[in-house]
Amino acid sequence: MAVPKRRVCHSRKKMRQSHQALTVPAMSIDRQTKSVHRPHHVDLRTGMYRGRQVLFREEATETAGDDAGKPGTTDGGDSSKP
Repeated sequence: MAVPKRRVCHSRKKMRQSHQALTVPAMSIDRQTKSVHRPHHVDLRTGMYRGRQVLFREEATETAGDDAGKPGTTDGGDSSKP
């Protein structure tokens, strides 16, 4: 097992850790809906990207009790959880 020969000084430790800083992800505001999303990514609320509809959502017109517990439904499909 490797053992350090000398104690690492504060400046050496801080120089090594200087590349590990976390950054806040950049966010953009949609011009039409004013919702916040990541730049160059699809707006998950509307499904729009660069003025085009790329994600289509099914409207929740059915009641939740009809298909509850069946796989492939929007409620998760796991009826074993309380």
